Amino acid sequence: MSFVILSHRPISVGHIYPSHSLKWARCLKKSLTQGGYSHRQTRMFDVMALRACGFIVFRRLAQSSPLPDNIEYLLLQTSYGKHHWTPPKGHVDPGEDDLTTALRETQEEAGLREEHLQVVDGFLQELCYEVRGRPKTVLYWLAELRDPKMAVTLSKEHQDYRWAKLEEACSLAQHKDLQDTLRAAQQHLDTEQGKH
Repeated sequence: MSFVILSHRPISVGHIYPSHSLKWARCLKKSLTQGGYSHRQTRMFDVMALRACGFIVFRRLAQSSPLPDNIEYLLLQTSYGKHHWTPPKGHVDPGEDDLTTALRETQEEAGLREEHLQVVDGFLQELCYEVRGRPKTVLYWLAELRDPKMAVTLSKEHQDYRWAKLEEACSLAQHKDLQDTLRAAQQHLDTEQGKH
């Protein structure tokens, strides 16, 4: 399975991308839209693509400790497949906006509700990859757990969870795009702390 992180720059229709890349998928959709295809035809393409949203949830161990020593990230281990580790996330339901999906999935998978989380401004990462031959986009926001002692309650989709410092979290995550996203979250927190 190949993984890519896409920038938020527009993709030119004139470029040629491998048929297995999400850039190709977006390029195709743009071509369909510009080529006079109906809304229904381009909507059908949207249905073929998978979309998920979630939160990179972190907690601060002690306010006096310097970053990154006082930050731990929440990762959940799936109870299916290869038992991979990811932050809480899940598929967007019809008619649901992305942030609502992230909040719902975090509550369903980890038992953490909106009032337990403080969403961090200015952080949103997009991961793009293929799942069983279909393009998938995952959006991650960053959120701090308000009470670091708050218990995590797993759904049946997960068999374990771990609070891990950055390097251990990256080791558990295994996929480079998710590792890069965790590092980007840490860098964002470091930058924010430097402003205060």
